[in-house]
Amino acid sequence: MTGHENLSEKVLNVGDEVTATVVKLEEKQVVVNIGAKFDGIIPISELSHLHVEHTNEVLSEGDEFQAIVTKLEDEVIILSKKAKDHKVVWEQLLKAYDNEEVLEATVTEVVGAGLIVDVGIRGFIPASHIETFYVDDLEKYRGKQLSVKIIEINDDRNRVILSHKAVAESEQDRKKEELFNQLEVGNVVEGVVQRIASFGVFVDLGGVDGLVHISQLSHDHIEKAEDVVEVGQTVKVKVITVDRDTERIGLSIKDLQPGPWAGIEEQLNSGDIVEGTVKRLVNFGAFVEVLPQVEGLVHISEISKDHIGTPQEVLEVGQTVKVKVLDVSEKEQRISLSIKEVEEAEESKEMEKYQKEDDESAFQIGDLIGDQLKDFNK
Repeated sequence: MTGHENLSEKVLNVGDEVTATVVKLEEKQVVVNIGAKFDGIIPISELSHLHVEHTNEVLSEGDEFQAIVTKLEDEVIILSKKAKDHKVVWEQLLKAYDNEEVLEATVTEVVGAGLIVDVGIRGFIPASHIETFYVDDLEKYRGKQLSVKIIEINDDRNRVILSHKAVAESEQDRKKEELFNQLEVGNVVEGVVQRIASFGVFVDLGGVDGLVHISQLSHDHIEKAEDVVEVGQTVKVKVITVDRDTERIGLSIKDLQPGPWAGIEEQLNSGDIVEGTVKRLVNFGAFVEVLPQVEGLVHISEISKDHIGTPQEVLEVGQTVKVKVLDVSEKEQRISLSIKEVEEAEESKEMEKYQKEDDESAFQIGDLIGDQLKDFNK
């Protein structure tokens, strides 16, 4: 036959689509019936776009499918299942590309520049489009199924370029939007430490990162964030700010820990005299640290029994002083202290001691005089 042939009153041409039924599976070809007086032949190379060792890997006897006439020879009709499948898949891929649909692709080969995948036809994922991060070992993807989007499709060159990274980025954006809509100031959530910087720690909350500033890591003074947390660690954090315009989230670990003021009223009582360190001097008084990170105020009127114009006249930062607790409030995180009352108490104590010694001395002299008078009277 050349060009076309009348087979049982049916005219076939190269390019025609026909329904074929498997009659016989041979090692390198398949014999099919196409409803004409002659059977058709499908070479093994025209069964699938994938490599096939034996025809029974693709078809079984009695299977019915669509094929395309590729050649008409003397009493022989050559068909291609692969060409018809390709045409169907290509139309589906074009539609998926236009609609930005997500497809499932199976990795069949690993090459230096990326991954060869099966999406009904042979497709390619460049290494830069595998993940949102750098991938140094492509072998771990062999045989895996990946969700992908088509980023380039060219019929003339029979080329389909795909991206798993695009799908991952879309999913990240969706999760980020969903998370931002859910997060509220005051929420307590779990996250994983992703990155540590000199100014704080970035925590992944499940699709979006939040920052724990170094000042929010602990109630204690922190020199390096690495002293408190490590990358990969799961941490509980409190949401302290949410800025949807800049997509920034502020977090705190410190707020979930007992503060230095917790239980302060059980540690200090009005009337207690304790030692402290002068931390700050202001025009109205001095702040003295009486417990780690707990400062109380010595009002200027409580610094000295003598009149002073400024606290600097009698105190300096770093100086150790004795103070008397006047009032303690855990709720208001406030302690009122007095240096003056300590000095007055010590002066009073000294005075009492002096008077006692004076009284004892007078008593001893009186006894002595009395004894002498007794002797005189004798």
